[in-house]
Amino acid sequence: MKIKKTVLILISVLALGYAGLKVVKKVNLNRNYKIGQPLDSLNGVKVYYNGGVDHVLERNVTKDNYNVGLKYQCVEFVKRYYYEHLNHKMPDAYGHAKDFFDPKVKDGELNVKRNLIQYSNPSKAKPEVGDLIIFSGSVLNRFGHVAIISKVSENEIEIIQQNPGPFSSSRENFSLETQNGNYKIDNKRLLGWLRKD
Repeated sequence: MKIKKTVLILISVLALGYAGLKVVKKVNLNRNYKIGQPLDSLNGVKVYYNGGVDHVLERNVTKDNYNVGLKYQCVEFVKRYYYEHLNHKMPDAYGHAKDFFDPKVKDGELNVKRNLIQYSNPSKAKPEVGDLIIFSGSVLNRFGHVAIISKVSENEIEIIQQNPGPFSSSRENFSLETQNGNYKIDNKRLLGWLRKD
């Protein structure tokens, strides 16, 4: 009887914790910013504050009916950046962040869904400013994450991102290593990067 009660309490605590996490990921915990407030920009394309990482406002569609994505999510920023700064529309205008990387496409070949050249992590090609970078999903974020490379040096890259979390920065740095003639960005979740040809 005591074991049943302990198991029931444990299941209840886990269920409440999971429900609490789902709620917290949707609300704005950082009162220093308002949802939709500009935080940063790259080449004149703004990064907006989203609040909780799962907060969804509405779909952003351009005047010519191109689906940019759900407002203030990471996908919306990278697609808006490519549309506004590089005049690029992706043939497949839908999908979660992690879906931007196609595991069937070989390093340096065309990712047809995005009409961009895809590079794996590691790759023979060095990352460049303006490349779209893709992260796999995780326990707390099953949809993955995308960002734009804003700086590249010999041993480091900087990314600019939208919706990294209510207390995270719009800029983040990662080590860039060379291994056997390949370039590797040091992050276990990093799948690769995409580039306009």
